Amino acid sequence: MGENRKIILPRLVTSKLLHRQQLHGHGSVSEVLSVVDANLGKRPLNGHKDTFVYRVFASTWNVGGITPSDDLDLEDWLDTRANTCDIYVLGFQEIVPLNARNVLGPTKSCISAKWNLLIGEALNKRERKEGAKLTQESTDSSVVEASMQGEGFKCIRSKQMVGIFTSVWVRSNLRQFIHHLDVSCIGSGIMGCLGNKGSVSIRFVLHKTSFCFVCCHLASGGKEGDVLLRNLDVADILARTWFPGRATHELPEKILDHEISLQEAETRSLVTAKNWAILLENDQLLFEFSRGRYFEGWQEGLITFSPTYKYHPNSDQYYWCFDGARGEKKRAPAWCDRILWRGKGLKQVQYETSNYRLSDHRPVRAVFHAECDVSGGGGGGGGGGGRCAEVNGQNPH
Repeated sequence: MGENRKIILPRLVTSKLLHRQQLHGHGSVSEVLSVVDANLGKRPLNGHKDTFVYRVFASTWNVGGITPSDDLDLEDWLDTRANTCDIYVLGFQEIVPLNARNVLGPTKSCISAKWNLLIGEALNKRERKEGAKLTQESTDSSVVEASMQGEGFKCIRSKQMVGIFTSVWVRSNLRQFIHHLDVSCIGSGIMGCLGNKGSVSIRFVLHKTSFCFVCCHLASGGKEGDVLLRNLDVADILARTWFPGRATHELPEKILDHEISLQEAETRSLVTAKNWAILLENDQLLFEFSRGRYFEGWQEGLITFSPTYKYHPNSDQYYWCFDGARGEKKRAPAWCDRILWRGKGLKQVQYETSNYRLSDHRPVRAVFHAECDVSGGGGGGGGGGGRCAEVNGQNPH
């Protein structure tokens, strides 16, 4: 990457600057853009001149095999009305039902394409409104044309493996600084290799810093030995994940389907009382963290939200609150949807759930401030993904 390249601010900010210039007549468009070029992303952390800090949004959502409606609005999930990030990494599980036809047959890419369409509409809605307003108010065509440079967000890579789907979006004007863009898919489901379970990982380098996002869907179960099997699946995914031109060690992972190690009656009582603190003390993943098994060096933000699974369809009530058919399996509420991360230069600033009732899971999202080296060697970095937002910052080989 050339160190002398100019960096342009997101179109939304550029439009405001240009619009202000057009209204007041101070300076030329080129003069305004030169100010923009000189200041993008120069939000140094700890005073490092050669480090930019970007906002990274990472989220995971098990949609339970439900196809989204054409008018599903994702703005609340992506939090675009209140905040805007530079990078969005979205990990899905079960975008199609995990039946034999979908597991063994051809990929239903039309479903992932529909999700990408809805994501793009949500991410770019604000920019389109600003652009339309500027077009109506401006009489200078050069101002409008300049404001449209680097418009909105673009999907730089998405990948589906059966029901697992990972989609990465960045500001259009960051695309020129991204390279070494690769994907790795690992099946760990039926017979230890089919794609009903496993991971889809996307790696790229922004400036001089490498980001890796791994979206996993692991086997469920709260019986004795299930936790160990999940951990072994994680180890297997990390061992088999590979990107061209880089080592495969120390890859990040997102762990799903960890449950609560309590008897059913006690868990039911705690859920009824909404005593999340006691439930968290018995969370299997946090227990694995405390024992230092498989997750040394990994971090997770403080959980302050209620369990994300299992909800009754189109309801805020947990499945346990309803009387099901005789013999029907009722899963205890649990924090099955999680985002783990590791890497230097990362600061997590948000970790929460979003109240979408599409499936029996609630989406979980996190926002990170991620340092990126823009000149010279060295440096870590990372961002969220977990599916997915976990990030391991390393330099490209």
